[in-house]
Amino acid sequence: MAAVYVNNLIVNAGSDFSQSFNLEGGDSNSILDLTNYTVVSQMRKWSGSSSYISFTAEIVKPPTEGQVLLYLTAAQTKNIKSGRYIYDVVIIDNYGIKNRVVEGNVFVRVGATQ
Repeated sequence: MAAVYVNNLIVNAGSDFSQSFNLEGGDSNSILDLTNYTVVSQMRKWSGSSSYISFTAEIVKPPTEGQVLLYLTAAQTKNIKSGRYIYDVVIIDNYGIKNRVVEGNVFVRVGATQ
């Protein structure tokens, strides 16, 4: 399966956010075919936290290109407190097997202009 890619994100509270990832297979470094997969992604203050924020996560078409898109709307980000969070991206095959493919920190910044 794919190697876990570490990438830190910056979210500006009150602004739209999006980030795409091009996934590769861990054993071949070739594009990971995401046909018959779904994707989910969440951010939390710490791994054991029961509260979380779900990114809208999509596999970009065509799924054979291995691209995943995460996004949050300005309405969603305006209610996030500033600080450091953790996140990951998990792909799920049609048998329900989950694989974490991206993880890292999310830094939420609140600007002066609201």
